[in-house]
Amino acid sequence: MRYDCSVRNSEWKPLLESEDAVSQPNVVLILVDDLGYGDLSCYGAKDMRTPHVDAIADAGTRFTQFYANCPVCSPTRASVLTGCYPDRVGVPGVIRTHRRNSWGHLSREAVLLPSLLKKAGYHCTIVGKWHLGLTSPNTPREKGFDAFQGFLGDMMDDYYNHRRHGINYMRHNEEEIDPEGHATDLFTQWAVDTIHERAKKKKPFFLYLAYNAPHTPIQPPEEWLERVKEREPGIEEKRAKLVALIEHMDDGVGQVMSAIEEAGIGDNTLLIFVSDNGGQLNVGANNGPLRDGKGDTFEGGIRVPFVARWKGEIPAGLERNDVSLTMDLLPTICEACGMDVPHKVDGTSILPALKGEPQKEERFLFWVRREGGPRYGGRDYYAGRYGQWKLLQNTPFEELKLYDLEEDPLEKNPLGEDHFMYRKLFQALQDHVNEMGVAPWQREEES
Repeated sequence: MRYDCSVRNSEWKPLLESEDAVSQPNVVLILVDDLGYGDLSCYGAKDMRTPHVDAIADAGTRFTQFYANCPVCSPTRASVLTGCYPDRVGVPGVIRTHRRNSWGHLSREAVLLPSLLKKAGYHCTIVGKWHLGLTSPNTPREKGFDAFQGFLGDMMDDYYNHRRHGINYMRHNEEEIDPEGHATDLFTQWAVDTIHERAKKKKPFFLYLAYNAPHTPIQPPEEWLERVKEREPGIEEKRAKLVALIEHMDDGVGQVMSAIEEAGIGDNTLLIFVSDNGGQLNVGANNGPLRDGKGDTFEGGIRVPFVARWKGEIPAGLERNDVSLTMDLLPTICEACGMDVPHKVDGTSILPALKGEPQKEERFLFWVRREGGPRYGGRDYYAGRYGQWKLLQNTPFEELKLYDLEEDPLEKNPLGEDHFMYRKLFQALQDHVNEMGVAPWQREEES
């Protein structure tokens, strides 16, 4: 069955009436960029101190098998905000400034989470990295957000001057801005300001805080780097820089958490923290016991840290190993806010798992990435999973291989093509490719 990730306004019907909106939870979703599975204290890092993200895990639920929908940025962000596979909504690869190296274009028909939440009485703000379009009609406020303060582009070439290819993509709503300071500090302050401002209102709010840390360039504030070097004698320089950048980001998360408490909304705020893909190995990332990293369909490229806290609703100190993806966040948030999703999406609410309840049965899951350059040639490569079985290729030019993740978690010993699950996953993946083929991913205009 082909899902339609679009909806007419007339089809929308919230579960809660408008007069009940004040009882709905606020939602703060923190998405970080290229944070490896093993690069938090609560996920086993020994040279890292991340007390604030750890505190979310301690007060809520930590997932051990949570996945990004793609091993790179834009597709995962599309999955977060649409609840769909990224190739279904036109974003199989990274959206970039120049058309010949841009591999996605968000579908005009895609309905994003803020458009749904607004119709249930929510005010919706994005602070930080957007990365789903540089021009109209794919800018944040055209896609449902009430307010935007952050960066439109894919990455910053410098955390302090905030440019990409010499272009200033920093915006306050539609206005080009040129603020001073480290991007992490700016995004943190804007998020804190948003929380204090919205907490004064009677309507609930959704804050999507998208840090570009710890994406390259690995550029922590100097005082944070010196602190790490003093604490961790003998640490390699590139690792020290990455640790410092992550700890600086964690401090920002702590400021956001403090703002939630200071504003008096801590008991009615769902707080989620997740990464958009695995860590980049050549800059010193730690993906824990997992194979490979960012850009790869092996576990290190797609399995990511995920923690969530909601006082009185999510048990403290809970650990779950349910297999879940970033596309599950939209239906999860909608259910938490007392809303039905009025159209078909690929994701499934994981609110039961967050609350310690049984989750739904196994499902076929898929990953795709389209990329250019000599390794990829502008083609797609894929992974598929069902239960303990995973079928993958790590470039478009290699054969698909099947792994048993229970017996072979490091994905070192592929099983033969005659294995019964190879055939099942191959067919399911082929059906997925066929179904997603209807979605265009190229923008028409030339850059």
